[in-house]
Amino acid sequence: MTKEIQIKGTSGWGVLPVTIIMWFVTIGEFIYTVWMTANNQPLWYMWVLFPILFLITLLLTLGFYVLQPNEAAALVLFGHYKGSVKENGFLWRNPFISVRKISLRARNLNGDRLKVNDKVGNPIEIAAVVVWKVEETAEALFNVDDYEEYVEIQSDAAIRHLAGRYPYDTEESEDAEISLREGRDEVNEELKKELQERLGCAGVVVQEARISHLAYAPEIAGAMLRRQQAQAVIAARKKIVEGAVSMVEMALTQLSEKHVVDLDEERKASMVSNLLVVLCGEESAQPVVNTGTLYS
Repeated sequence: MTKEIQIKGTSGWGVLPVTIIMWFVTIGEFIYTVWMTANNQPLWYMWVLFPILFLITLLLTLGFYVLQPNEAAALVLFGHYKGSVKENGFLWRNPFISVRKISLRARNLNGDRLKVNDKVGNPIEIAAVVVWKVEETAEALFNVDDYEEYVEIQSDAAIRHLAGRYPYDTEESEDAEISLREGRDEVNEELKKELQERLGCAGVVVQEARISHLAYAPEIAGAMLRRQQAQAVIAARKKIVEGAVSMVEMALTQLSEKHVVDLDEERKASMVSNLLVVLCGEESAQPVVNTGTLYS
């Protein structure tokens, strides 16, 4: 496995004046040689000197390269990795060294919706957004064939593996403390951790990973929606009953403490029944005036 070696780049501004002078010398030598030849004073060594000067000047010129902000360059000499330069600006290197530039900027991966099974086997649709950047240039360029494609494939694999570790909802698994729907923060942290383990060999740092889409698969979405609606109705009814019982208890307590009316057990039962009907009913109660008594 290749490890990054960070080296200091050579400034191109120091080599630029030398290169310019060499171009003037080369052009001047060529003009002088042509002029001498035209005046029947051929100097054979001048014709030999010209290609040598031209080759040296051309090599000096080919050694220049530019690195933009948040950009790095891996230097390779005849198949041997020499190091990585992360300094920005106008630089120069040995012209026989090839330069492989790579961006160090943060990138977004908006994953496709994947159809997978959760921990209990329910088919679900899940997608994630991953924010990542290249940290180690040598590992990204030389340890994997295509680091961008590697990130995409490994992200899909990590999301599939994560979805199989948790149920969609905690109510579907008795021993589940975290679900994909309710434990978003914990699940996102686990996703980030697993992605970092998978992408570390490619010199990639995962800055953020979070689930962007989560839903039941279409074939069971209707049934699960009805179940959720039923659970919501039951929960709402439970709250209504708890509130109604509390209000009835408060009413009986205050009537007794303030001696407003003395009620026997039968009348208390009748009052409790009427209050529960009024408080728990979905529609407004229609009062009935009783002109008699409970006993006739």
